[in-house]
Amino acid sequence: MSESTIIQNDKKHVWHHLTQHKAFESSDPLVVSKGKGMYVTDTKGDEYLDATSGGVWTVNLGYGRDEMVDTISNQLSKIPYFAGSVGNEPAAKYAKELTSIMPGLDRVYYSNSGSEANEKGYKMVRQIAHFQNEGKKHKIIYRDRDYHGTTIGAMSSSGQIQRTKQYGPFAPGFVEMPNCCCYRCPFGKKYGECNIECAHALEDVIKKEGADNVGSVVLESITAGGGVITPVPEYFPIIESICRKYDVLLHIDEVVCGLGRTGKWFGYQNYDVQPDIVTTAKGLAAGYAAISVTVTTDKVFEAFKEDSSNPDSYFRDISTFGGCTAGPAAALETLNIIKRDKLLENVNTVGNYLKSKLHELEEKHQIIGEVRGKGLFCGVELVKDRQTREPVDETVAMSIVGHCLKNKVMIGRTNRCFEHNNNVLLFSPAFICTKNEVDLIVEAVDNALEVN
Repeated sequence: MSESTIIQNDKKHVWHHLTQHKAFESSDPLVVSKGKGMYVTDTKGDEYLDATSGGVWTVNLGYGRDEMVDTISNQLSKIPYFAGSVGNEPAAKYAKELTSIMPGLDRVYYSNSGSEANEKGYKMVRQIAHFQNEGKKHKIIYRDRDYHGTTIGAMSSSGQIQRTKQYGPFAPGFVEMPNCCCYRCPFGKKYGECNIECAHALEDVIKKEGADNVGSVVLESITAGGGVITPVPEYFPIIESICRKYDVLLHIDEVVCGLGRTGKWFGYQNYDVQPDIVTTAKGLAAGYAAISVTVTTDKVFEAFKEDSSNPDSYFRDISTFGGCTAGPAAALETLNIIKRDKLLENVNTVGNYLKSKLHELEEKHQIIGEVRGKGLFCGVELVKDRQTREPVDETVAMSIVGHCLKNKVMIGRTNRCFEHNNNVLLFSPAFICTKNEVDLIVEAVDNALEVN
């Protein structure tokens, strides 16, 4: 099929994610055809350096991994699928390996997307509430600027105004708490002179809602699409202590940060915290197969076995494609490759280099208000004025991303999340990224900043 035919088929029949299609009446969509390492090639033959790991933090091993293809092919030839009400070999193997790098967590529930994984966590919380006090302790607290998925339930727990706009009404029982962005502190404080109010705010919300009504709090370990917001070291220990005080389950969303993005296996492992529920997806199988998991402590799991005489006492949930065997097979191979190739070390080494180069841009360009991040996960916040910290208009970030794309480098940005703070450039290259590729990425951004 010719390049023009592929593009025309796309324009006529494909409905793209997060895209206003009016633009395609006068221009062509970008259609990728192949990838190798850190690069993707479109149908026109143009090659792009991808600093987004597939656009949404997923292709963490890079493109063209033959061992991943072989692993998936071998598994599919044995058995591709059976409903998750029975076991399969790769799921059993992967659950053991995954929990071995997640001390304190023991049970793995399979599904096929981050949104779905979070929904499972919420359903567990709601069902436990019915086991213990007739459903009263069902409310779930979420954080402003965090994002937990695209279903109505997951959006009910997402603090991103533009993502939730026009999709209500939402599910009841979800309550918002303030974010933990020091650069734009919701309490007007300065780190080092504050009482970590952003963490203690959880207790205020629990008291307001009533401790007997709150079942869990769900937080991204590092706020991802909301601007790469890293919490201060004291944050999560305070959060956990409040959860223990009020018997509230701590659910950490690792859909983006899970399996190495921050330089540790999971983002929460950068902080002194022990969650009850962890959800992750995206990079688990590095984009080579669809998989997500909801991982829990044995205590959470055992709650669903306490009264076996009750026909409603078990987790009455199903995920059709949670029964696909390609997902756990690919995820296990991803884990093995990260260990074998020492990619966590590379994430830390090259991630530190990326951050240092972005700080150099900060010194050069007054439009950069702050550089933040951890590992190969960085954000650059753009401002009109460093003193007032007034954010640039969303069109400025769009222009910079567009300029980089024209120069064959793909970077990300906060995209239709907030009314006024869609002003953060996002960098999340694959774990195989080299310092030379960082230089190319940063050079493209530097050039884009020069003309904006």
